[in-house]
Amino acid sequence: MRLMSIASGSSGNCTYIGSSQTHILVDAGISNKRIEQGLNEAGVKGGELNGIVITHEHSDHIRGLGVLARKYGIPIYGTKETLEEIKAKKGLGEYSRGLLEEVRPDVPFAIGDLKLLPFSIDHDAANPVAYRIQHGRSSVAVATDMGHYDQYVIEHLQGLDALLLESNHDVNMLQAGPYPYYLKRRILSDHGHLSNENAGRLLNHLLHDRMKHILLGHLSKENNYEALAYETVKLEIDQGDTVYKASDFPIAVARRDQMSQILYV
Repeated sequence: MRLMSIASGSSGNCTYIGSSQTHILVDAGISNKRIEQGLNEAGVKGGELNGIVITHEHSDHIRGLGVLARKYGIPIYGTKETLEEIKAKKGLGEYSRGLLEEVRPDVPFAIGDLKLLPFSIDHDAANPVAYRIQHGRSSVAVATDMGHYDQYVIEHLQGLDALLLESNHDVNMLQAGPYPYYLKRRILSDHGHLSNENAGRLLNHLLHDRMKHILLGHLSKENNYEALAYETVKLEIDQGDTVYKASDFPIAVARRDQMSQILYV
């Protein structure tokens, strides 16, 4: 199985995950042109996609959905409430509503030879989910747009080979920054976004000997930067209550403007 971040950040998110037989996207929040460029890097054509799984309906996760759906007729998966919100968005243009497939949190489903498990996250959206994807004995997950984590989230992220995890903001940068007060409150709330510190603290619950790749994603353009997210998460791991050190694992930052390496598990 392979995982590659095509784009990750507050301005747009799209992740490719695939096996030799099945190819999917988690979210499609950038232009169709950029999505297809990313797929080409992985040796995949747009018409070979078997499905697009949507975490929630915010524009930075669905912006390119309409074009992809019209061009290739790819099934689109999301919770009932997410799909209702997507149907109401005029900006996506016309596409076949028959492509929309409902999923439910904690109910596994399959796309080709990939087994997917959506699980609930707390974010200010209709009914958002993160996804755990399994192929054989290998499993990866994409978990962003979480205001906080709890034991339920921890349990759903155990035993992964690779993880793309939100590391959205530095709390001090956000508090001192130009955002209006209501927006700061939203981001810092339990239905907002995961800070660098909390990403590191969550990782302390998830690290294990077989973890091969960690990607930090969904960085805020205004309230974070790559080196800060990376160093803060490393520090939380090194100072955390765990037998591991950050240097025991390959940790990288997924960027908003370019693709990550292809990660193999």
